[in-house]
Amino acid sequence: MGKAKDDFNPHLRQAVLGVVDNQLRENDPPETRETLARLIKKGYSEAEARELIGSVVAVEIYEVMNQKRPFNRERFVAGLKNLPQLPFESDE
Repeated sequence: MGKAKDDFNPHLRQAVLGVVDNQLRENDPPETRETLARLIKKGYSEAEARELIGSVVAVEIYEVMNQKRPFNRERFVAGLKNLPQLPFESDE
């Protein structure tokens, strides 16, 4: 994740990874745990997989906070299913 990871606010990073940890612990949504297992199977370390999942969490937080949109489970799960492509990367 290189430079983007280094530029990320460490407090915000910890908060986002805390959300990922809670989702994994509670198995809610179950797609988070499924995505973790899928990414590890593809060769990502657990830490890398958690950070990729965190990118989807961060985008959803942005949508809720800055765009004033309600949490959208379908959008969130779609973001998880598209990993390792990051939610803010285009298909081009």
